[in-house]
Amino acid sequence: MSVTSRWIDIPAGNESFQGYLALPKGGKGPAVIIIQEIFGVNSHIRAVADQYAQDGYVALAPDIFWRTQPRVELTYAGADRDKGIEILQKTDVGLAVADIGATAAALRALPEVTGKVAAIGYCFGGRLAYLTAAQNTIDLGVSYYGGGIQNLLDEAAKIKVPMQFHYGELDHGIPLEAVGQVQERFAGRGDAEFHIYANADHGFNCTDRASYNQHAAALAHGRTLTFLGERL
Repeated sequence: MSVTSRWIDIPAGNESFQGYLALPKGGKGPAVIIIQEIFGVNSHIRAVADQYAQDGYVALAPDIFWRTQPRVELTYAGADRDKGIEILQKTDVGLAVADIGATAAALRALPEVTGKVAAIGYCFGGRLAYLTAAQNTIDLGVSYYGGGIQNLLDEAAKIKVPMQFHYGELDHGIPLEAVGQVQERFAGRGDAEFHIYANADHGFNCTDRASYNQHAAALAHGRTLTFLGERL
């Protein structure tokens, strides 16, 4: 294996929660926070962390749902999907954003981290990456099909770090009108990128979803690596 991984404790005030840490073969590098969907730090999210570790990054996927159900792992349909929605409804978004900030601080304290810290989020995690960028606790944010950002546009003015957004053209949960509203708020900013993938639906990056789109996922990953490589 070119990647080594383990769960670590992340301090959060007087408490702590866990995150899945994947280290590159060289042992050191700049860092990326991989922010989960509503399905926990499941096998797919761990695979994404491993993927970025193979790309040379120190990757850490924090357990965002630790206050409600620590280390929950869900699949993408049926009762598991309902469970994910239930946990999401119990989640304090402000605390989740603070937890990502704590994750960034934990990464900066690791001897393995030699550069800046980015956050890459998927679905609910895409929204959290955007909100965390507004807190200036990360150096760069990447949002994959982050739902609800169009309802949080007041946060955009607070974002001083580079941002990259990925959307599926066929995503009914995030219609192109909503994407356009976000694009408009970032118009004229040279450090913001938007990519819309033809024939791609919500969750196109996830190999475990029926909506997985290899072409869109490969393009998006390459663009994300370029974005990270030029700035971290």
